[in-house]
Amino acid sequence: MTDLLIAVVSAFWLGILTSISPCPLATNIAAISYVGRKVTSTSKVFLTGLLYTVGRMVVYTVLGVVLIYSILSAPQLSFFLQTNINKFLGPILIIVGMILIEIIRINFSGFGISKKIQGRIDAMGMGGALLLGALFALSFCPVSAALFFGSLIPIAVKFQSPVIVPSAYGAATGLPVLVFAMFLTAGIHRVAQIHEKLVRVELWTRRITGIIFIVVGIYYSLIYIFGLFA
Repeated sequence: MTDLLIAVVSAFWLGILTSISPCPLATNIAAISYVGRKVTSTSKVFLTGLLYTVGRMVVYTVLGVVLIYSILSAPQLSFFLQTNINKFLGPILIIVGMILIEIIRINFSGFGISKKIQGRIDAMGMGGALLLGALFALSFCPVSAALFFGSLIPIAVKFQSPVIVPSAYGAATGLPVLVFAMFLTAGIHRVAQIHEKLVRVELWTRRITGIIFIVVGIYYSLIYIFGLFA
């Protein structure tokens, strides 16, 4: 139970870090502003944000289940990973950490949403937030891709948690949206101010997390690859 709790907390933190990264944060704000711009009731705005978060959570959970069950269902691959996952985690954490502090730069962007799809989402009202959350969850940015595929999936495999760990990550990626949804009733100007503050916080949070990843990755490599401190 303790190990699973650590995995869930780690996944939740990775989700928070993903959600306040510039690209996912921008799509989160744009999505809620777009879907909720015609909603005047505070409760409905919150429900819109909740549906958007659920949409993201469902996508990440499904991806996690498919990837992790595929790995664990192959006996030889599963046994190999279970016995060697700590050896892989070291280099993986180092690489992800280097991406987070931008020593390694990856340039690619997720897909956009056509005007036709935007029109259909708009016509769905609050229900469109669920679909929009799912669509934006699939539009991986370098940071979110590194955190999801490079950190979350190995953690989920290590603790054999194909549902709970990805779900915690997915829920955390949409958590700030619930806060922003409440501020929509106060006007876009207020949301923009909070966005600017979160961008500054994200920069240092990402750097600190990246440094921690590198340090832990080096520690894992020294122990499980080179056999030091054993």
